[in-house]
Amino acid sequence: MDGTLLFAGGAAALASLGFLESWQHRNNLRRIPIRVHVNGTRGKSSVTRLIAAGMRAGGIRTCAKTTGSLARMIMPDGREFPIFRPARANVIEQKRVVRTAVANGVEALVIECMAVHPALQSLCELQLVRATHGVITNARADHLDVMGPTVRDVAKALAGTMPVRGRMYTTERRCLDVLQRAAQDRQSQLVAVGDDQIQQVTWEEVQAFPYIEHPENIALALRVCCELGINRKVALRGMWSATPDPGAMNLYEVDESTRRIIFVNGFAANDPESTGQNWNMVVDRFNGVDRRIAVVNCRADRADRSAQLADACLKWKPADHYMVIGSATDAFAKRAINLGMDGQRLTCAERMPVGQLYETLSRVSGRSALAMGMGNISGPGLELLDLFRQRDLPRHAASYAAQEVA
Repeated sequence: MDGTLLFAGGAAALASLGFLESWQHRNNLRRIPIRVHVNGTRGKSSVTRLIAAGMRAGGIRTCAKTTGSLARMIMPDGREFPIFRPARANVIEQKRVVRTAVANGVEALVIECMAVHPALQSLCELQLVRATHGVITNARADHLDVMGPTVRDVAKALAGTMPVRGRMYTTERRCLDVLQRAAQDRQSQLVAVGDDQIQQVTWEEVQAFPYIEHPENIALALRVCCELGINRKVALRGMWSATPDPGAMNLYEVDESTRRIIFVNGFAANDPESTGQNWNMVVDRFNGVDRRIAVVNCRADRADRSAQLADACLKWKPADHYMVIGSATDAFAKRAINLGMDGQRLTCAERMPVGQLYETLSRVSGRSALAMGMGNISGPGLELLDLFRQRDLPRHAASYAAQEVA
């Protein structure tokens, strides 16, 4: 057989197979009436879980998929399973997620955007999700090498997941005009969740979560659920009982004979703005401790991020001590000292074993301390987190904050 004809026949077969697969995927999407596509710089995984939990509590049969710290498929009964990946993460796995949701007979799918490159973010929406409802949590200075160089460029990239003739919900403020133009282009309605709605989330409602959740995330998820016809109180009860993302700001307490340490997992927020907001929030919440310690986990391949945190940390509510762990810690330490940080308040614990890390942290803790991990969760960050998890007092985490406020 002629080689040209053989090649042409093979190409035609592949094209036909691709058309059939595309048709099947779109048919699967049509079988899910409510499709919520969640994007943003920070809080995507948390908001995905909150919306899905609220919808389940409201009687809407819902699947959800998060990408976060560990990718998860959340079933209609709330059980969850890890996403199997034979190789690297690939946006095409969203097709498999849709098939699973259809196989479980859902009415709704809440799916976190897993793309970073601007073109892929748009492809995920226009080809893979085709959302009825979109969510953009915020636009901040992260992944600037791909989405930058400015925060407005980040917002333009995130706007690639704007649905066509749908509704988009956001708590983003600074780049709202960017999202508005994208909404007009795709004939969608932009719903801005403002300060008035965020302030309606009471302190008691925040306290009811077994981990530290941001009022902005709660307000955003509640707005989506309420517009889908779910009672606010019903949605909140579902959110309180939902399993948090592995990267959520869980907190752990170790109470020894001579000291008490509260450790907050803030590793997942690794851009300076989000990290600073988290730090200021927990410092305000635990204002009764003797010492406040920032535990900065550095990575040799993310030296720029370490330098950014050094630039930013001196503008936050002050820490009594900075403990720098991981690799290439001088990227943070030298920058911070050059900017005016007192070197006596800084401990470099590069490549230190986790047991020694804990001992070092204990020495600078005084009688009681709040310590928050930040920067990156990999390596010693995860090891330190596991150590605190193992030693955590058997009490409900939300009660810690209540004690501090009382």
